[in-house]
Amino acid sequence: QLVESGGGLVQVGGSLRLSCEASEFKFSQYTMNWYRQPPGKGRELVAYISSRFTTNYAGSVKGRFAISRDNAKNTTYLQMDSLKPEDTAVYYCNLESEYTTYNYWGQGTQVTVSS
Repeated sequence: QLVESGGGLVQVGGSLRLSCEASEFKFSQYTMNWYRQPPGKGRELVAYISSRFTTNYAGSVKGRFAISRDNAKNTTYLQMDSLKPEDTAVYYCNLESEYTTYNYWGQGTQVTVSS
């Protein structure tokens, strides 16, 4: 199970931190991804962090968002700064095996950036 939290309504330029806590997984062995789905659009990869703490970001969020993980807490975070209206979306946490095709999705959390 993946449980996301931290979404909400924020003004342009504000910050939010999303959290995703995993249970019933060997969390440290998985790549953790954050995706988002803006209204009326498809789902896109925002950032990922591998089991070796390698990170990568979509160009639209590079320099504004930061992904991290705390394996002791089975939790991954997405720190979002300098938020823009175009960051408005449902944000999903995704757990991905680095050895098989297995992956698992959280329920999503709404982020709304008002101008």
